[in-house]
Amino acid sequence: MVEENKNNDKKTREKPCTSKQSSKKRNRKEVAIFGNYRNYYGYRVGQELEEDPRIKALRREWFEGKKCLDIGCNSGLITIAIAKKFCCQSILGVDIDGDRIEDAHWTLRKVVKMSTHKLPSKTPKSADAELFNGLENHTSKSLTEVTPEKSVDSPLFQGKDLFDIVSFQKGNFVQNWRPPEDTHYHTILCLSVTKWIHLNWGDEGLINLFWKVWRLLQPGGVFILEPQPWSSYHNNRLVSETAAANYKTIQIPPEDFQDILLDKIGFRRVENITSSLSGSKSGFNRPILAFWK
Repeated sequence: MVEENKNNDKKTREKPCTSKQSSKKRNRKEVAIFGNYRNYYGYRVGQELEEDPRIKALRREWFEGKKCLDIGCNSGLITIAIAKKFCCQSILGVDIDGDRIEDAHWTLRKVVKMSTHKLPSKTPKSADAELFNGLENHTSKSLTEVTPEKSVDSPLFQGKDLFDIVSFQKGNFVQNWRPPEDTHYHTILCLSVTKWIHLNWGDEGLINLFWKVWRLLQPGGVFILEPQPWSSYHNNRLVSETAAANYKTIQIPPEDFQDILLDKIGFRRVENITSSLSGSKSGFNRPILAFWK
């Protein structure tokens, strides 16, 4: 009887530990209801790639000396890479997640700090990949191997550093974010964001996004859009009750975005800028569309 009680006590003591382990397993998979994954770029860009393929699709004339806006910037790696490579007059990254904005400021400080040190004469071939993958993981090794200036092809910022060019703000672009008064942009990016807006705010949120972009663009400005396919919506429809409900009521599929932007919003032409691009990681070979106001 005593032995039986001891065994029962042992089982009772073991249960909390087992429960705790199960909880850890359940929490391993990150849930990001706005697509605000912490290691998004580490997943998006394979270690074997020298540069995010989307950067290769972009054109210097859209950014050099221009005011730019990046909607849903996540941890800011694309934002910073564009500023460095194309020498924007300014570029602002906006994201709904304050933690991702903190990550973006962290990355920016590290890149600026590195630019003040004497750099080797040759850039490792993996420099751009280290920027996207290494910085995302906050590793000191990657930071010491990145050479920011070498990725800037045009004249260096004429006495300006990245702090003068790149900035980040937390904000819900669709619902309540407002730019500085009377600010308009030459180029606005929205890369892999429309699905999350659609799932969280439905068709109305998507149309609000498009109208707001139109109003913020200068005449002749460019809207660079990377929409996710409908299959991707299905995969993420259960991230929240709101997403599940909106998924059932969405009437505007991604394949209709182009017609809406041209016929209803008023953009005058569109070009698929990734039609001949190769090198995208499996699962991320999406078209990127450029619309001109």
